[in-house]
Parts: sequence; C-alpha cells; structure tokens
Amino acid sequence: MKHGRQYLAELVGTAALLCAVIGSGIMAETLADGNVAIALMANTLATVFALYVLIETLGPLSGAHFNPAVSLVMAYRQDLPRDLLLGYVIAQLIGAALGAWLAHAMFDLEIFQWSHKARTGAGQWLAEAVATAGLLFVILRSPAGKASSLVACYIGAAYWFTASTSFANPAAVWGRMMSDTFAGIRPIDAPAFIAAELVGAVVGLILHRVLRSEPTPNQSPND
Repeated sequence: MKHGRQYLAELVGTAALLCAVIGSGIMAETLADGNVAIALMANTLATVFALYVLIETLGPLSGAHFNPAVSLVMAYRQDLPRDLLLGYVIAQLIGAALGAWLAHAMFDLEIFQWSHKARTGAGQWLAEAVATAGLLFVILRSPAGKASSLVACYIGAAYWFTASTSFANPAAVWGRMMSDTFAGIRPIDAPAFIAAELVGAVVGLILHRVLRSEPTPNQSPND
C-alpha cells in the first residue's frame, strides 16, 4: 500500500496512546487506594509523557495526529492530502480499540468489555468543546519543532481544568468506551462527547485564523 507506513504510524501511535491512558488509569486506581486526585495525577503524567514521545517518534512519518478531529482539520487545510483522510481515521479507530484491549490484557482483565462510567451533562460537553478547541489552537499555533512539548503540556493541563478530563479526541472516546475502568466512558455518552469535540475543533481552527499573522511572501495563507 502506497501510504501504508503513514497509516501504520497512526494505528500504532493511537494504540500506544490509548494503552497509556487506560493502562495508567488501571494502575493508578489500583495503587491510589480510593484517592481520586492521586489517581488522576498519575493518569495525567503517564499520558503527557507518552504523548510527547509518540509525537516525537511518529510525527516525521504521519504527522502524529492520533485524532480524527485533528486529521479532519488538517485535511480541510490541505496539510493532509484529502485522499488520506479516511485511511487515517480508520487507522486511528482501529488503533484505539487495540490499545484498550492491550491494556486489559496486560492487567489480566477481560479483553472485550464496555464501560459503565457515566460522563454526561452540559458542563462535560462544554469541557470537551473547550479542550478540543484548545488542542487544535495549540497544534496550529505551535512553532516548528515545538508541537510535541506544547501539545503534551496542554493536554496535561486540560486534564485538570476541564470537567471532562480532556478526552479532546473522538478516537479516544471510541477506545475508552470499550474499557470499564478508571478512564472509561459509557457508549451512550460517547456521541455527545464526539459531537462536542468536532464543534471544538472548528472553533480552534477559527480562533487560529482570527489571530494569525499576515502571511509573508514565503508563507502559505493556510499557515
């Protein structure tokens, strides 16, 4: 397949990210002895470190989106060839499921399961829109070579300042609804989260455009 390496990078990266999110949630909940704040801190740190490493290592291959909302915006901006968009999204969704199942296998849990953790309400939907808008804004505004650290730092902060703990990623919702663990979300709550994330992605793109500088002679108008 002509673009197989890019699709594989997105699949592996999304799988590793979801494995880190879910696996660290399982470990944190086990060791925190009921202290949710400590569990969330451990979950946050593992996610931040994994995200930084994955963007640094896989970014040169695929752009390290690991997120359908990011891929949609990049395709709209023509930073990602539009004929690759469907392949990216499919790879991300497959990767998210594989990451959840891998985390379960490592902790000797039932591999295939559905979450029963309720995450719903206007506050959480707004939080997901805010989290995703901020993520896209950070990605689009990051100076060259700085995206990995800035994105990781933003997600780490958004875990704590958003009511939803910042999924900010439809693929993450997809993978986490298959895990009845600390990081899970009920399937019935997933569509509203995804809708809020897509709205947030559009807001982030608009905000970037409003605040962008005038292009220089050597700069694309999309930058």
